[in-house]
Amino acid sequence: MPREYLSFRLGAEEYGIDILRVQEIRSYEAPTRIANAPRFVKGVVNLRGVIVPIIDLRLKLDCSTAQYNEFTVVIVLTVLDRVIGVVVDSVSDVLEIGPDEVKPAPALASSIDAGHILGMGCLKQGDTERMLILTDIQALLTSPEMGLFDAPPPLLA
Repeated sequence: MPREYLSFRLGAEEYGIDILRVQEIRSYEAPTRIANAPRFVKGVVNLRGVIVPIIDLRLKLDCSTAQYNEFTVVIVLTVLDRVIGVVVDSVSDVLEIGPDEVKPAPALASSIDAGHILGMGCLKQGDTERMLILTDIQALLTSPEMGLFDAPPPLLA
């Protein structure tokens, strides 16, 4: 059964995330900085009474020079009942991708952990082929190195 993905750019690469995680897309506005936060945590914004952390995926994944311009947007996501904003270079469109159009990701050294990649979405559009890195945004944002969620309790032997 096909699934819908929001496509967005980080540098020269095109990514896709499950549209069901997306709450809204907003233009970038400078957030309130948080002291001693990692470089990729830009700060927080007040979104209709909810304090939302803003993560610059471009900085986290070393994908771009992270310039802020009229195309820079924040994708507001819901992950494990928390609202988180991620800064990307631009959003493109919503694409329907069937299981037969998803290929396994190659095992390469990459700025994004292979465990956070669902596969490569390969779409034919006329004579051209479009390829997206389909990202498990929940796995990425809940990973320990992001520091957004408490670490799970250790398993008892």
